[in-house]
This record gives sequence, structure tokens and C-alpha cells, in this order.
Amino acid sequence: MEEKTITLYRPCGPKEYELVAASGFKKWPPRLPEQPIFYPVTNEQYAYEVNRWNVTHNGKGYVTRFYVKESFMSNYKVETVGSSIHTEWWIPAEDLEKLNENIVGLIEVIGEEP
Repeated sequence: MEEKTITLYRPCGPKEYELVAASGFKKWPPRLPEQPIFYPVTNEQYAYEVNRWNVTHNGKGYVTRFYVKESFMSNYKVETVGSSIHTEWWIPAEDLEKLNENIVGLIEVIGEEP
């Protein structure tokens, strides 16, 4: 029986995208020292809203979708950081490698701007 998964979305700029692509779209790169939390979001609409910031600041942005085992994600809670659609998972940087190990399939690029 296949384990249930949770769908996560992640807007990212060109540098993070290049690192994800270099992994074969299998994992997220380690956080920088000033990035103590990895913030995947819970819905596509919010991912595109955040992605507009990437485009403004980096000239380009990508929206990705990936699936993580529900058993792993049950260790974390969803945080609301604005309106009801502004929800995201807060994964401590030290848990990112464990999250990567629990990704099912590949990280997919579902949008690219501009």
C-alpha cells in the first residue's frame, strides 16, 4: 500500500532553481545561515503571489510543486501568515535533509515568470 503524500509548493528564484535542477529535481539545497526555516507553501495561488517578489528582485521566478510523505509532514504544522490563503509549512533548516529524503517523485516546475 502506497503511503499518502502532502502536496507542497515552493516559489524560488534563479539561484535556488539552479541548485534544484543540479540535483536532478530531487532535493532542495541547504539553507543559508540567514535562512533558519524552509517555507514551502500549501497552495498554488499563494506560491504565485510570492513568486512575483522573486521576479521583482531576481528578474525571474519559478513555481514548483512536490509531494512529501504525510507521515513526515505530520511533525509540522501549517502557519497562517496573512489572509486565509497565505499558509505555509515551517520546516527548520536542520530538518531539510530529512524532508528531502521524504520527497516522493521529483520536484516539478509548474510555472515560470517572466
